[in-house]
Amino acid sequence: MKQGVDFDIIVIGGGIVGLSSAYKIMLNHQHIRIAVLEKEERLAAHQTGHNSGVIHSGLYYKPGSAKAKTCTKGRKELIAFAEEHKIPYEICGKIIVATAEKELDGLEKIFYNGRENGIKGLEKIRPDEIKEIEPYSTGIAGLHIPCTGIIDFTEVAAKLAELIQTVGDGNKILTSHKVIGFEKHNSHTKVLTGRVAFTAKYIINCAGLQCDRIARMDGFKPRMRIVPFRGDYYELTEEAKSKVKNLIYPVPNPDFPFLGVHFTRTIDGSVECGPNAVFFIQEGRLWQNRF
Repeated sequence: MKQGVDFDIIVIGGGIVGLSSAYKIMLNHQHIRIAVLEKEERLAAHQTGHNSGVIHSGLYYKPGSAKAKTCTKGRKELIAFAEEHKIPYEICGKIIVATAEKELDGLEKIFYNGRENGIKGLEKIRPDEIKEIEPYSTGIAGLHIPCTGIIDFTEVAAKLAELIQTVGDGNKILTSHKVIGFEKHNSHTKVLTGRVAFTAKYIINCAGLQCDRIARMDGFKPRMRIVPFRGDYYELTEEAKSKVKNLIYPVPNPDFPFLGVHFTRTIDGSVECGPNAVFFIQEGRLWQNRF
């Protein structure tokens, strides 16, 4: 195996999290060299390129939690980044609609979380106000979250990759470099890929659904295991999508760890309905049965 160049930091994973992490490190430490390794032929090939493109407000997270703080702060930084680099986005707002009495407690909890997290413009809305915002939507109560937006995260990822390589000195974004192992040394780690071995002082694991597997490969013992689900979306027809103005969400079912099936207008003008949630299947087997 050919020996590659040395880096101060290697980030594993070329999705939005890995690229954002590398970008932030570069801004604060411009003297160091960073490499981002992505196993696929292109960046943002998995979760980043296959989500609904929503800029979330931080509404659902426990007040004071790291998720709540990060989401609220990140939303503002993402919008500023998009404006600076001319990436199309829209702050279109969304509604959450309760359709049954049993959902009202859940709606109230979301409202409390959003208020505690400082979500600007958050308000309760009546059935007639739901129809004012989304004429084809019907519910007994709802929430309006005007600061929620939409964006193409693939474009964001591409711009981050461009800046990492052009602004930084000696930084690299390397696709088709699947990490297959590590060799630990006193002052550095050798990262083995299917093509080249790179050395780095520090490794940052941003491998998405593969994070726990990468960690175990590097000798760590994570206290959790990732059990991935795949979500399928339907794209609405021209006739159907005219009935959705922006974003329409249900009240999440507390029995399931998902936001529920929702309607999402995307930045290119299409409208998606979904997702469902099915166990991710790879090589003909359920993912969780592989270990």
